[in-house]
Amino acid sequence: MEDRCRDIERSIIKQYRKDIWRPFVKALNEYEMIEEGDNIAVCISGGKDSMLLAKCMQEIRRHGKMDFGLEFIVMDPGYHPDNRALIESNAKLMGIPIRIFESDIFDVVVDVDESPCYLCARMRRGHLYANAKELGCNKIALGHHFDDVIETILMSMLYGAQVNTMMPKLHSTNFEGMELIRPLYLVKEANILAWKKFNDLRFLQCACRFTEQIAKEKALEEEVHTSKRQEMKELISQFRKINPHIEMNIFKSVENVNLDACIGYVKKGERHHFLENYK
Repeated sequence: MEDRCRDIERSIIKQYRKDIWRPFVKALNEYEMIEEGDNIAVCISGGKDSMLLAKCMQEIRRHGKMDFGLEFIVMDPGYHPDNRALIESNAKLMGIPIRIFESDIFDVVVDVDESPCYLCARMRRGHLYANAKELGCNKIALGHHFDDVIETILMSMLYGAQVNTMMPKLHSTNFEGMELIRPLYLVKEANILAWKKFNDLRFLQCACRFTEQIAKEKALEEEVHTSKRQEMKELISQFRKINPHIEMNIFKSVENVNLDACIGYVKKGERHHFLENYK
């Protein structure tokens, strides 16, 4: 098992150096995600993204120049025993010393008709912050990747009538002194899937009761998507056939917002209109 773990680690640094390791390190540096003396809780859901994140964080601490601490936390919201066992076996295989915390979030949201996924995500985030703070951490790291970012931009425009993005890092509004960071911010999902396949790994998918039932009904083997995010994936896929640079253009659009050509914008909760300074 130790040899397998080393092979998995080596694949990140060598075979996927260009596609995973360099974008990972670039995001850490460009957005100043890690500082000397940080204690970071890497939040593991059991999926491919968070498990890769855990290995990348182990590697950057091992090979990087900064001294910081890591905790690997798993918040069990009520997983089926088989799903929890898969997380534990993968963590053991990959040499990730996880701490598991219990909760009843799945029981709470299972009967919610309106936006159960949103409520589940909010509740899980709160539990992660609370447990991380108890462990003495000042940051939590989540496994969101590049595709999550550009899908969020499109969803905010098409369904929220606003221009928003998923930020690379942000301060917690409910847990003073805590920050959230997203070290896989520049890593594309296709490359994570390729890494997973290269190492013949099987990870947990979204394992709430709602998506589990859909998976059983449809006999799906790949990831199950039950939200608007899948629509965005398909839309971007269609755009890509027309313009191979479409993903980066969507990403860059929120770096190049021209306020001189905007009818309105919101800053610190206050709405502004171009007519304020027109005359």
